[in-house]
Amino acid sequence: MGSADQLWLLPALPLAGAMLLLCTGRVTDRWGHWLGCLTALASFGVGVWAFTDMLGRDAADRGFYHSFFSWVPVAGLHADFALQLDQLSMCFVLLITGVGSLIHLYSVGYMKHDPGRRRFFGFLNLFLAAMLVLVLADNYLVLYLGWEGVGLASYLLIGFWFHKPSAAAAAKKAFVVNRVGDMGLAIALFVMFATFGSVDFHGVFAGAPHAGTGTLTAIGLLLLLGACGKSAQVPLQSWLGDAMEGPTPVSALIHAATMVTAGVYLIARSNPIFDLAPGARAGVLVVGAVTLLFGAVIGCAKDDIKKALAASTMSQIGYMVLAAGLGPAGYAVAIMHLLTHGFFKAGLFLGAGSVMHAMDEETDMRRYGGLRKVMPITFVTFGLGYLAIIGVPPFAGFFSKDRIIEAAFGYGGPAGTTLGVAALLGAGITAFYMTRVMLLTFFGPRRWAEDAHPHEAPVSMTGPMILLALGSVCSGGLLVYGSSLVNWLKPVVGEEHPEGSLPSWAVTTLALVVVAAGVAVAYRQYGRREVPVAAPENVSALTVAARRDLYGDAVNEAAFMRPGQYLTRSLVFVDTRGIDGLVNSTAALIGGLSARIRHVQTGFVRSYALSMLTGAALVVAALLAVRLL
Repeated sequence: MGSADQLWLLPALPLAGAMLLLCTGRVTDRWGHWLGCLTALASFGVGVWAFTDMLGRDAADRGFYHSFFSWVPVAGLHADFALQLDQLSMCFVLLITGVGSLIHLYSVGYMKHDPGRRRFFGFLNLFLAAMLVLVLADNYLVLYLGWEGVGLASYLLIGFWFHKPSAAAAAKKAFVVNRVGDMGLAIALFVMFATFGSVDFHGVFAGAPHAGTGTLTAIGLLLLLGACGKSAQVPLQSWLGDAMEGPTPVSALIHAATMVTAGVYLIARSNPIFDLAPGARAGVLVVGAVTLLFGAVIGCAKDDIKKALAASTMSQIGYMVLAAGLGPAGYAVAIMHLLTHGFFKAGLFLGAGSVMHAMDEETDMRRYGGLRKVMPITFVTFGLGYLAIIGVPPFAGFFSKDRIIEAAFGYGGPAGTTLGVAALLGAGITAFYMTRVMLLTFFGPRRWAEDAHPHEAPVSMTGPMILLALGSVCSGGLLVYGSSLVNWLKPVVGEEHPEGSLPSWAVTTLALVVVAAGVAVAYRQYGRREVPVAAPENVSALTVAARRDLYGDAVNEAAFMRPGQYLTRSLVFVDTRGIDGLVNSTAALIGGLSARIRHVQTGFVRSYALSMLTGAALVVAALLAVRLL
């Protein structure tokens, strides 16, 4: 790829696949899944070609840009449909198309007997296309187009098995919650245009130093609201657990390579705004720190393997948001963890799908146990992802998560200490709940149902799992070697090396001690004791709260849904009894007067003559009275 003119191929290939698969009907039923895989792989090939071309250029000349047509040419607002490919978007392109292609290949086996497989691959292709438009956009309006496309595709995929009421409800919930965040992004665009007269990245970022701090803070907080919706951060996190109602490949795609990474990308891309708005950056830090602990606590109480991993995603994205809130010292580290997370979380979800496939779609880990002997490939690949996510050296998560903890302590002052402790505590809880998942699933006595016959998945599923496991092992070291990723992203997000309150070796030692403690506690609880098939009822209040997602739905219902209902009912009352009442009363008054005046019209000439005479007499009398006065 030597020309920016070919940028369109990246999103166009999966989009063409989606159109063919969704518009040709049953004609492509027999081979449509291979078409979906081919378009994803072709887009990945274009991305690798572009990456190779970038490596051969100077750092200042590595960006590709192309404007295809004038999209919104109206007075005062001009927005082109333009795409750009720079170092930041390149990271996402390779992640989206690479991991996305592996998930496509895995889906060939996973969805083999599903009658809607062609439609499923069409939705997967649409998801990739929308996400690629989002990360390749040259302005916020095109980004918003991809943003909404991702929301549509997620709705279609989460509710793919819409014949299940739970899946249909989960899709609607994800759609509605994300619309709240999308409103924040939309209003941010309005404020940008009103302030800078443009929604182009270049125009907005060039004007940011000349704007007021209050305006930049408002824009930053609105962008953060949008990021919270897409990346399932507090307070818009409630949709993520329910989204597990979709097929497992959907969970892997949403949680590893596409949707939940969009919010992190938005913050990193908008770094010139956040760097000039300390209040907005503080909001990012608070959201990230709260969410990483929020998701970790929830993950400790989930018996559903996919929901435990979903809570894990919420927590890990919280780490990324926390890092992004640290400014130039954290942007590159956030992207590093995002990339390593893409490998090990996709591998974990695909491993969970392999287990479910072998256990007749059973998701309760209390009904697993001892699967390592009958599913050795799944056990090894899942285990490597487990070691990566808890941060055991030399696996991927060790390099990225430790740097987030170190950067948090390096923030300085009481805030830095608080953020560092929160990140350390999150690492310990992560080690606990992920060890719990491993022990309940692969170790201990067999707790299967009598009719269960667990077996290893076919090659079409284990192949992608093996490749993702290799990424879980190697990606972290490759990204930190020679500060390769930091240097790569420096022209886009900048770089800063604050003096940390703790040396690197001390942070690493603390992190490993905390992780070891989490593993030990989990082993004592679930490795050395008998695991009941049914979850115990007599548990602590914290466990009850964690099982209920820390009452996230209840809080949203009390704080937003109920007041919204009351407000709506009040407006309806004002409309029906006030506005409509006034209009209807006026109509009734006129109608009543008309009915009464109608009785005067008798149809007799003598009556009309008398009326005319009486009227004339009254007029003469009035004239005489005026003259006498």
